[in-house]
Amino acid sequence: MVPARRGVTAQARTTDGWPVATAVLTVTDANGTQIARVLADEDGRLATEQLPAGYYTAILTATGFAPLARTAVVTTGGSAMLGVLALARTADDDLPEPGTWTIDPGHSQISVTARHLGIASVRGKFTEFDGRIDVAHPVEHSTVHAVIQAASIDTGNKMRDDHLRSADFLDVDRNPVIEYRSTSVTPLGGERWRVNGELTLNGITRPVPLDLMYFGVGPDAWGGTRAAFHAVSDLRREDFAITYNQIVRAGVTLIGATLRVEIDVEAVRGDTLPTA
Repeated sequence: MVPARRGVTAQARTTDGWPVATAVLTVTDANGTQIARVLADEDGRLATEQLPAGYYTAILTATGFAPLARTAVVTTGGSAMLGVLALARTADDDLPEPGTWTIDPGHSQISVTARHLGIASVRGKFTEFDGRIDVAHPVEHSTVHAVIQAASIDTGNKMRDDHLRSADFLDVDRNPVIEYRSTSVTPLGGERWRVNGELTLNGITRPVPLDLMYFGVGPDAWGGTRAAFHAVSDLRREDFAITYNQIVRAGVTLIGATLRVEIDVEAVRGDTLPTA
């Protein structure tokens, strides 16, 4: 969560403009002592708490990208704006090694955005999920399987979340899990791929494609290897019999007909996750 009173701020992007939701911003003082460390939100935004005025080093890191360092000059107001920081991929041409890759929920995020009243957006995320990626050779034969606990929806508003869990929306008592299974993987050139698959939501299974961006592989702090991905898809609520709505005035409904789903994944090589 972005602090209300912000110190060093930045936006993590790829060199072609995609947000890097797995980015980490570390701030050190002149002696090299860590002063702050924050994770990016789903839009790649990072913000520390306010800091004493002075000169600091801000280091931006993310799996699959070369680290980036900037000098942050914190004003007497306690803040320093670094703006957009573009991270360069370190493994543009390297595909993940064939075998099992386990999705790490602690470093991954599944976000959903819905239009509200036709003028604003409501964002939510699922906090409990797991899955695996089985990378094949050739890579086009790879498969993805993920399971989401439907009741873990979190929009930051308990009343709204309870309504989303009800039979009006996710109906979690009857359909406790949301499941995705891929059926094919197609290269689109460069780091872009198309994953076709079937999504089971609210007890209904429909084909759903994912537009995938592959960010590369790199070592992690536990001696393992990680691969990073970003995927996007748009869902029509009525395709999954989620049709609840309210007309608030002529031509305007409470909730939009489509949902934007954005997925940021770090997957660890092997069939287990690090315990530390």
